[in-house]
Amino acid sequence: MQLAYVRCLRVHNMSKKPVIGVIGQGYVGKNYADNFEERGYKVVRYSLDPIHAVNKAMIPDAGLVIIAVPTPSTNGAFDDSYVRDALSHLKEGQIVVIKSTVQMGTTAKLQEAYPHLTLLHVPEFLREAFAREDVDCPSRNIIGLPVDTPAHQEAAQLVEEIFPKAKHVIKVSAVDAEFIKYTHNTMGLMMIVYTNLLYDLARAHGVEWGSVKDAILHNPWFPEKYLDPIHKDGRGAGGSCFIKDFAAMVESHEKHLPDDKEGVALLSAIVEKNNKLLRDSGKSLDVLRQVYGDE
Repeated sequence: MQLAYVRCLRVHNMSKKPVIGVIGQGYVGKNYADNFEERGYKVVRYSLDPIHAVNKAMIPDAGLVIIAVPTPSTNGAFDDSYVRDALSHLKEGQIVVIKSTVQMGTTAKLQEAYPHLTLLHVPEFLREAFAREDVDCPSRNIIGLPVDTPAHQEAAQLVEEIFPKAKHVIKVSAVDAEFIKYTHNTMGLMMIVYTNLLYDLARAHGVEWGSVKDAILHNPWFPEKYLDPIHKDGRGAGGSCFIKDFAAMVESHEKHLPDDKEGVALLSAIVEKNNKLLRDSGKSLDVLRQVYGDE
């Protein structure tokens, strides 16, 4: 039986709340904007859709700007152009929280390219189907600083104060925060692929998967998630994040550890297996084509 969702909202008693600008109104940006509005903040939403595009001129007046735009991997190559475009519209002195998933080292490079802004990387850990619940009641807030300056420390403190409260809050380097986000998504994909391998082997032996899943759920050593080989509309790790983020991690591994032939081969095999599961069950084919092309 699923437990009822209990709202975790807290209204802050700050004498002067900053205006919050949110660039991007997908499930990440929209739900953060909704949360801040419900807690009494003035929010300016901007995206390319006609409803919010008219707010573009108001974004530079926000005290803090959240960037939640896509960072796709197209044909296996990571693309941060939407983030860079969003930054190009901001003015000197603004605090910018990048929620978009970006490859390791990206925030530091963006800080160098936009020195008039104070950038932070605060990755999101949202389930698309439960995004508002995860925004309101986050398990952790990881605040990544590209450089350790007083301005960045002050910005990080502001984020800790005004973002939804989490039990676990840490301030780390931006590259640490970027890596933590990729670790989260890529470990999820690998768990799903291995679950599917176990599921097929179990069926080959006449084993009831429900018994295996129940045993794992009662084993404190193992994670409780990603134990359903058939999930939503098919098999494999699909959705808008897992496929592209694993592709970006593989790209990074091949670039920075080219001599690790076994590691590259393992990652490539995981990609091939997951893609076959997706294709055979017709799941997330649009995302699969975007990341890897028509082949």
